[in-house]
Amino acid sequence: MKAKSNFPRLAFTLIEAMIVTGILCVLIVMVVPMRRSNRGRSPRINCVNNQKQISLAFKQWSLDHGDKFPMQESVTNGGAMELVNSGIVWPHFQIMSNELNTPKLLVCPADEGRSAASSFESNFNNSVISYFVGVDAKDDLPNSFLVGDSNLSISGTNLSRGLVAVLTNMPLAWTERRHQKQGNVALADGSVQGFSNTRMREALRLSGLVTNRLAIP
Repeated sequence: MKAKSNFPRLAFTLIEAMIVTGILCVLIVMVVPMRRSNRGRSPRINCVNNQKQISLAFKQWSLDHGDKFPMQESVTNGGAMELVNSGIVWPHFQIMSNELNTPKLLVCPADEGRSAASSFESNFNNSVISYFVGVDAKDDLPNSFLVGDSNLSISGTNLSRGLVAVLTNMPLAWTERRHQKQGNVALADGSVQGFSNTRMREALRLSGLVTNRLAIP
């Protein structure tokens, strides 16, 4: 005769196994979209942090140059004013190398195909920069566009490299290349704003400038 066990049976019944499986399926359905969403937000958050550091560098540089940004200060005084009309972007940042500390700040994590320069001296050019420079931004125009994501278009046409004049009534918009048709702009007051297309156009009207000239890398 088989001895009777005093221990309770620990195996799952079929119903219990189905319940556990169902709970696991529900958890997977809930967690996976959250992880994907967080991965999508992370580059955007890092991009905001980059632009905050960049705008702070502009502010620090201006404190030593009569409240002028590099775009308003002459080359003879360490600025880049004479280079504005060329539309070249990198000199504005190279001038602030001490304030920026690292060129890694100049590449948006969502800007696929671009990688940061190893230094401000070696191979430092427009190809290692993700952000436009608002060359008319001034300290006394707090809402003017200082720096922002460069993936911009007007009437469906991507903005080309160089200096682009954007009037306040132009349909400026983000392209799909970064941040899912949204983007970030650092204003001259030091704040960084996340803009949809509608909000960006409104901000453009409130910038204090009839024309915003953007140097696109």
